[in-house]
Amino acid sequence: MVLLAARRALLAALLGPAGPRRLPHPLLPTAPAARPSSGAGGQPEAEGPGRATAMLRHLLLKLRATGPVTVAEYMREALTNPGQGYYTRRAGVGESGDFVTSPEISQVFGELIGIWCISEWIATGKPKAFQLVELGPGRGTLTDDILRVFNQLASLLSKCDVSIHLVEVSPKLSEIQALMLTGGKVQSNPEDESAYMKGVSKTGVPIFWYRDIQDVPPGYSFYLAHEFFDALPIHKFQRTEKGWREVLVDIDPEVPDQLRFVLSPSSTPATENFIQPEETRDHVEVCPEAGVIIQRLACRIEKDGGAALVADYGHDGIKTDTFRGFRNHKLHDVLRAPGTADLTADVDFSYLRKMAQGRTATLGPIKQREFLKNMGIDLRLQVLLQNSRDPATHEQLLHSYDMLMNPKKMGDCFNFFALLPHHRLAHPDKKQKPESKSPSPPVAGFGELLLK
Repeated sequence: MVLLAARRALLAALLGPAGPRRLPHPLLPTAPAARPSSGAGGQPEAEGPGRATAMLRHLLLKLRATGPVTVAEYMREALTNPGQGYYTRRAGVGESGDFVTSPEISQVFGELIGIWCISEWIATGKPKAFQLVELGPGRGTLTDDILRVFNQLASLLSKCDVSIHLVEVSPKLSEIQALMLTGGKVQSNPEDESAYMKGVSKTGVPIFWYRDIQDVPPGYSFYLAHEFFDALPIHKFQRTEKGWREVLVDIDPEVPDQLRFVLSPSSTPATENFIQPEETRDHVEVCPEAGVIIQRLACRIEKDGGAALVADYGHDGIKTDTFRGFRNHKLHDVLRAPGTADLTADVDFSYLRKMAQGRTATLGPIKQREFLKNMGIDLRLQVLLQNSRDPATHEQLLHSYDMLMNPKKMGDCFNFFALLPHHRLAHPDKKQKPESKSPSPPVAGFGELLLK
């Protein structure tokens, strides 16, 4: 009961008269809620001549020298090549970019994630310190909204040492994040730090930037990965009469300055390692980097406590061809003008669960609309509407809610998945006296967060 009372108190504080973080941007153009598959029949956006010639030339030279490359290698070059990669040169996120994420649509999304972190912190006994670690923070909007929640609950966190740790490889995005979170007041390459940049938020919380999750200091942490795993390189495999073959990227012999997909003539090392004997699908996508990161997160949580929350579009081991590109909120041919579009594939949550290797408990995936409803999005929307006297803001709040919750938009396309210590979900020993140990409280979001 004490825990539930504390939760009610923190929600009451957050759901008070405070207005929006900012005037919401105008109604977004109708954009796909979950980026549809390249095989779903969508028409890619037409590309103007002469675009991305530097990256394409680089890839053509590479393919002529080495022969076909895996889809994973192609994605890695197109997205993170230091000179011409999409994430290293472009911001990409937001209404003026190539795609819009949930935090960009509504402040409520980030607020509820902040409440989730606080709820889990309370449920595990209010440790004296915790790190909030976000993987691929985009423009920093999600962290900014969470920091506002932490500031509104400053009295609750007064005895807790909170710090923010952002894992970001893009110099362009890290600049945008620094501007949003600190006003641009950061120190680059701090001495005796594994971080490549550090600063202090506008509310006084220390913030650090890293290029790899392994550089983040150990300790009790909440790890957030919102639309992060979908952008990691995938291997694609096709079942044939001769067995499994890997899908590769090669030069189109009929159009020498264009690329095409081909099948490997024989089995590849990836085919041997990543295709399970019990696989029933004819086409499979596997993301080994996602598996490695999940293993690292599971080891950290097992050792230091905390939790990981993954929010992404994906499936539970049932989909096949989901590889697609996005540019200016429209489908984009994944092999055309590499380096100018976001490349992405649905997250296989069954693979993430397997790669946790039992080191942690897992919850989900559950639909975004279920998670947000359990977190109290309806009540938060009511409060914001009651405090809004501007018709345009009122309309935007309703539009944003619809984008997040409508099953045909983001509501059913995005999923939440969590890693937690096994003891977090443990039930008390029935042989013990009932009063000797209270049961673990339910995990917010994956069960209803009781407000009444």
